[in-house]
Amino acid sequence: MYIDFHTHAFPDELAATAIPFLEEEGNVKAWLNGTVADLLRSMDRAGIEQSLICSIATRPQQFDAILAWSKQIRSKRLIPLPSVHPASDALTDQVRIIAQEGFCGIKMHPYYQNFALDEERLAPLYEALIEHNLLVVMHTGYDIAFPRTPLCDPARIFKVTERFPELKLITTHLGAWDDWEEVRRLLIGRPIYMEMSYSLDFLDRETARQMVIDHPADYLLFGSDSPWSDQKNSLALLQKLDLEPALFNKIAGENARQLLSATNLSAP
Repeated sequence: MYIDFHTHAFPDELAATAIPFLEEEGNVKAWLNGTVADLLRSMDRAGIEQSLICSIATRPQQFDAILAWSKQIRSKRLIPLPSVHPASDALTDQVRIIAQEGFCGIKMHPYYQNFALDEERLAPLYEALIEHNLLVVMHTGYDIAFPRTPLCDPARIFKVTERFPELKLITTHLGAWDDWEEVRRLLIGRPIYMEMSYSLDFLDRETARQMVIDHPADYLLFGSDSPWSDQKNSLALLQKLDLEPALFNKIAGENARQLLSATNLSAP
């Protein structure tokens, strides 16, 4: 059972405007139209059983709407991650509400939410996530749509994981997008979760394969970043690494199932 740990979708009425805006902002072309229905069709084509849907609150006021939509769409196949904004005055209360509603965690994006990973103001948030047994899928590395300011680089990741070792921090894009030399220097080999979306598309095969082999096998997760990458093609790129079957199976689904079972996740 394949599990995609990093996808995006929007309410139908928003997808029609959000996707063209994001395409222009990042100079990329989406593979899907941004709706849940199109994501499910993509999952069927790729043979993916479950996808985590990552929402991003770009303003504190979006918390309630994102939470309501996440409750509306969750199912056995779709696992939504609501979002909180670091500028909110109610961060810890919002984390508690997310836990009470049975979600497994949240998604955050330093560039779209204007914060650095190791800022002191995030300490109460990280402590609340630990307290309520929630994970956080965190955009890490640079972002194709923003200037190359190191808000969530491997050095900051290292600091956060050293200070909050119990935090279930999921770094995206194989540790840090387009900062993979620093990932190899500071993060590879450490017990830090890395999902692999939008990385195999850019790294040469041998570099990517060696990074994967050198990292703890239980801390690697398959992700596509759909609709910005095609889920079926993302799986094919993982298969082209020619990993041992046991390692491939861990990455493609087993690690995700184990991680999800160790969180607050409740059945829909």
